[in-house]
Amino acid sequence: MNITKSSNPVFKERVFAKDYTTASDVMTVNGTMNKTALLLLLVVAGAVFTWNKFFEVAASNPEAAASAVAPWLLVGGIGGFITVLVTVFRPQSSGISAPIYAIFEGLLLGGISAMLEMQYAGIVMRAVALTLAVFAAMLFLYRSGIIKVTNKLMMGIFAATAGIALVYFVSFIAGMFGANLGFLYGNSNFSIGFSLVVVAIAALNLVLDFAFIERASDSGAPKYMEWYGAFGLMVTLVWLYLEILRLLSKLASRD
Repeated sequence: MNITKSSNPVFKERVFAKDYTTASDVMTVNGTMNKTALLLLLVVAGAVFTWNKFFEVAASNPEAAASAVAPWLLVGGIGGFITVLVTVFRPQSSGISAPIYAIFEGLLLGGISAMLEMQYAGIVMRAVALTLAVFAAMLFLYRSGIIKVTNKLMMGIFAATAGIALVYFVSFIAGMFGANLGFLYGNSNFSIGFSLVVVAIAALNLVLDFAFIERASDSGAPKYMEWYGAFGLMVTLVWLYLEILRLLSKLASRD
């Protein structure tokens, strides 16, 4: 399998197509997983901040809670986007930019999660549990060889991910003109089915991420690539969590 191709935009050819044989301190899978755990803790720390801020305001004025965290959501969203660009175009800086990205994403996820928790009690813990369960399941399936990352699988996941991105982009453009793609936001059977498909594709992207991290480690990538690999894996996990949260909110709205 060519490690220079992935549906995750973080793992691109220009990052991996280098001669790492002279690296004195090389990337390892265990080191990447440890850094992934650290990034996850930073995401949680950022999320706790906006989560607490939301519910502190909601305790006295529920209608003002969303406005109270809106600036932090904006900071998290814009800051996360900027740090993604910095990390992708300069992987050598990932030891600094990846942790910053994790904190920004935490701010964003914490606010979104709090607003949905206010509507549907218990939804966030279910989403977190399912995200971790999917991560563990996909890691097991990859490590056990039950899912083998072949070129056909890789291209299929790439095409599906690109298709989903296109749908979301069209939805964003349509929303600017007042149109609403109901199957993305409603709770119809088709909408729920679409979300299930997106969750499945996000989960399969984890398998590709595992493969790229392992291959990069085997190729002798430099130590800083552990941060870059952890960053790429975190991007997929954030996407997976948001899609699971969206799916659960659709199901909860039908009750």
